[in-house]
Amino acid sequence: MSDSDTSRRRPWLAAALALVVSGLGHAYLRRWARAFGWYVVITATLVFVVPDAAVDGILAGDRPPVVEVAPALVAVAASVVDAYVLAVRNNRKHERRSTAGPTDAAPQRSGAEGAWRTGTTSEAASTESKSASESPESPESPESDTGAASETASCPHCGRQADAELEFCQWCAEPLEN
Repeated sequence: MSDSDTSRRRPWLAAALALVVSGLGHAYLRRWARAFGWYVVITATLVFVVPDAAVDGILAGDRPPVVEVAPALVAVAASVVDAYVLAVRNNRKHERRSTAGPTDAAPQRSGAEGAWRTGTTSEAASTESKSASESPESPESPESDTGAASETASCPHCGRQADAELEFCQWCAEPLEN
């Protein structure tokens, strides 16, 4: 699913549409290939697995034995559950994007040098600073790249080890206080 398709969807509506017409719940979620796939699966089940007499009985308004139409019922139930689960996952993805905020995802201008950086949430920054401080041999550490210990300073903005010879943090481009 593309980034533009992450608007909130109603899971109950996706499930109801999938129950009414095979693939329609997935089409509502804009999952076109999956909608076509479920349409093919349910149609193939009706054509090749369910006896013709049972299908004719359904079209005539009669109730066929449940055993004869059970494969089609299982396929429809799986489609309904799949549409519901996809809608719930879509909504979770939408919530994650909306709680991150538009300023966190867009590049921000920082510092007098005019360096560009991508904004991160404070939770992600604290996680990165913890991982950088816990493992001195991590790729973020300048010592691991050169093998020799150079002068480092802890960046007050992102918490990573920054090269003290520079006037800015090489990780977040914020100016270092010397």
